[in-house]
Amino acid sequence: MIEEHLRARLNGMLARIAALVARTGATPNTLTLLGFLGMAGAGVLCAAGSLFLAGVMVAASCVFDALDGALARVTGTTSVFGAFFDSFLDRYAEAAVYAGLLVHYAGAGASWGVEAAFAAAIGSLMVSYARARAEGLGIACRAGLFARPERLAVIIAGLATGFILPALVLLAVGTNATALRRLLAVRGAAGPGP
Repeated sequence: MIEEHLRARLNGMLARIAALVARTGATPNTLTLLGFLGMAGAGVLCAAGSLFLAGVMVAASCVFDALDGALARVTGTTSVFGAFFDSFLDRYAEAAVYAGLLVHYAGAGASWGVEAAFAAAIGSLMVSYARARAEGLGIACRAGLFARPERLAVIIAGLATGFILPALVLLAVGTNATALRRLLAVRGAAGPGP
């Protein structure tokens, strides 16, 4: 009940902001691309060791990510390709940040950081893949705690506070646990097969 109320308020706020953005002539796909470029820039900042600035860049990119769908709805320009383009670039955007962190920790000779960044990246991709594949088979799959909004919140908090290594360890464990949870959910919904 509370979650639905908050979601409705957030959607209302996004719709009002999107209506203002619509006056600029920007398209939803433009916002999607800007969000991706911001995340790619955050990855470069991570690699260079500018972790706080990378956190700011990820947070700013999330604004574009939230507004692209709202802009599409407000302007009546929702499309199958737009939804696909958004999901497609979301995977690359998140991977860019993990890649930047992996490069950062590799350069510092911190094997724990390299391993945590790699495991978090794989887990994040598998969480998204599990949902997409399940839904392609006609099975709803939103089980687990580490969907994209939660992952981005952990990344932003870790980068902004300087506790990115613990955040990566949390993501490495949490994302892979979520992927496994989704596997089990789909097995329960579909049956084990022959």
